[in-house]
Amino acid sequence: MSSQLGQLFRISTWGESHGGGVGVVIDGCPPRIELSEADIQRDLDRRRPGQSEIVTPRDEKDEGRILSGVFEGKTLGTPICIAVTNKDARPESYREMETAFRPSHADFTYEAKYGIRNWQGGGRASARETIGRVAAAVVAKKVLAQFSPALEIVAYVKTIHELVADVDVERVKFEQVEANIVRCPDAAMAERMIEFIKQVRSDGDSVGGVIECVVRGVPAGLGEPVFDKLEAELAKAMLSLPATKGFEIGSGFAGTRMRGSEHNDAFRMEGERVRTTTNRSGGIQGGISNGEPIFFRVAFKPTATIFKPQQTVTTTGEDTELQARGRHDPCVLPRAVPMVEAMTALVLCDHALRQRAQMG
Repeated sequence: MSSQLGQLFRISTWGESHGGGVGVVIDGCPPRIELSEADIQRDLDRRRPGQSEIVTPRDEKDEGRILSGVFEGKTLGTPICIAVTNKDARPESYREMETAFRPSHADFTYEAKYGIRNWQGGGRASARETIGRVAAAVVAKKVLAQFSPALEIVAYVKTIHELVADVDVERVKFEQVEANIVRCPDAAMAERMIEFIKQVRSDGDSVGGVIECVVRGVPAGLGEPVFDKLEAELAKAMLSLPATKGFEIGSGFAGTRMRGSEHNDAFRMEGERVRTTTNRSGGIQGGISNGEPIFFRVAFKPTATIFKPQQTVTTTGEDTELQARGRHDPCVLPRAVPMVEAMTALVLCDHALRQRAQMG
């Protein structure tokens, strides 16, 4: 169950980072949705390694194959299986991790939970698992387009370490995000971020930051009180991504420094539509979307693998020093942007189907 997400639009991801491959099974996709491997490939290319000089050099094309659930370019309403073969796996690079736990990785905790672990690149804990999520989200976006053609999801890098981009969340566009390799729509700040990441990599270190996401064109009414509030579902989805350490929506923690008279979003009429004059709620009130743009931020920690000697312990309980091996991102954020978009689409698609099932 831990590898599944969603109720009506349900995905199950599978595979390990240095095994035969990774992928996803999608249940609950409506029939007659146009879908091709080319559709899936566009987002997989945005997530894949080796796409620029500031990400891991692992050489994977990440070519997605549809194995079931699609016929003559349309979904059948039956389970859709999408698979990606691992082509550049190098499990031998991780031999030292067979007997030593990498600091801040899932090595120790997986061993503590299961009594066994795949030490070859992190196994299921690797960010390579997110291929299935990104592939499934392509399908989710197509389903959402049937319900809300105007719905638009735009995620981007807001901060890298102490570098903060100046971005208008109301107007930022996908094309601005994709205009540079760090996926920051503030062009001037993007250049500084790229140079900073290069410097961090040359130091054998890593760095984290914040991704911001805005969803426009969301209909009012999505979300299910009490335990399936829309922001709670989004928070769970985002914090299930590797390297995430924080989630805030709307005013977030900054709202704690305001009074209610400052924070409340006053209502007004715009034609026949109820709108708010401000959007400190981040588009969700009472756990249900109110029709305003949803916007939130996700914090990513520095990549756990660094190329500096670190103190750790062995599987037999002895102190030791570990020098990291393998190929890793000095900063996960550029490749995490499509992952954040993907998790957003998966949550919204599931709730759109749930709303239709309940209300018609």
